[in-house]
Amino acid sequence: MASAPPKKARHAAELLGAGPSIAEMVRPLTQLGETLARTLPGSLARISGGEPPVVRIGIPAEGTLDALIAEENGLTAHALMGLGPKRLPLLASFEAAPVLRLLDRTFGGRGLLPDPLPTRFPLSAELLLSRMEEAIAAALSAGMGGDDIHRVAPLRRDTVLAQLAPFGPGEPLLRIVLEVEEAGVEAWSLALAFPLGTLASALVAPRRQRRVPVRARRPGPGEEPFASLPIEVTAVLVDMTLPFSRLSALRPGDVLPVTVARAVPLRVDGRTIAAGTVGEVEDRVAVQVQNAF
Repeated sequence: MASAPPKKARHAAELLGAGPSIAEMVRPLTQLGETLARTLPGSLARISGGEPPVVRIGIPAEGTLDALIAEENGLTAHALMGLGPKRLPLLASFEAAPVLRLLDRTFGGRGLLPDPLPTRFPLSAELLLSRMEEAIAAALSAGMGGDDIHRVAPLRRDTVLAQLAPFGPGEPLLRIVLEVEEAGVEAWSLALAFPLGTLASALVAPRRQRRVPVRARRPGPGEEPFASLPIEVTAVLVDMTLPFSRLSALRPGDVLPVTVARAVPLRVDGRTIAAGTVGEVEDRVAVQVQNAF
């Protein structure tokens, strides 16, 4: 008697932590798709050399990697991309027909398909795919915030999705299709698939942490705006007392005997801040500070 197949593990939300559900991510992904619809046309026009196309977005659809593998039909380029420093995975898929039409137009043709279709992409198509991936990555990075945490970079590419193994086979994901319409050219599409974990990191704002109020620090006298403030300092070499009669009788040539005190006070706005002794430095009178108050 054959044994029953093992059941897939199911983990309670209490163990994994409360995170957004697939349903809660539909709206943020739709908004990201609307951003791509505005930013991608310019990049695609630079690749094709024509006018900017019209990009329309479809409704995000829930799925899994197993379901995508089951839907594979014909030659398709699947590009694994990484989000942020942790390289959180997301997937961009390009069918062969639009890539080969665009390749023909790039070399001056009318966008015709080879007959029969090749079973693998030629080198020229691989180079075109690299440019398309870079355009998608740049548009996604800008649409998610444009910082290092939300920077998207192409990682590797394969035509067999099962070999690429971009994420777990049964991991919940959302897939959105972008329809590209150009004048005189058959419309084509590209698809983006995001696992739930990548979506949550990319499109859900982190909870605001409570900020502890920080008391403003007052700048010290050695810091601006006080450091360069000019202050007038007066060194009082002689402080003497004269009677008014002697003072009123002073004439040019009179000599007043004075004695320089040992401690010369240094004053700012009439207030003594230090005291020192008189000396000489390089033929100039100087005061060496002995005490500061």
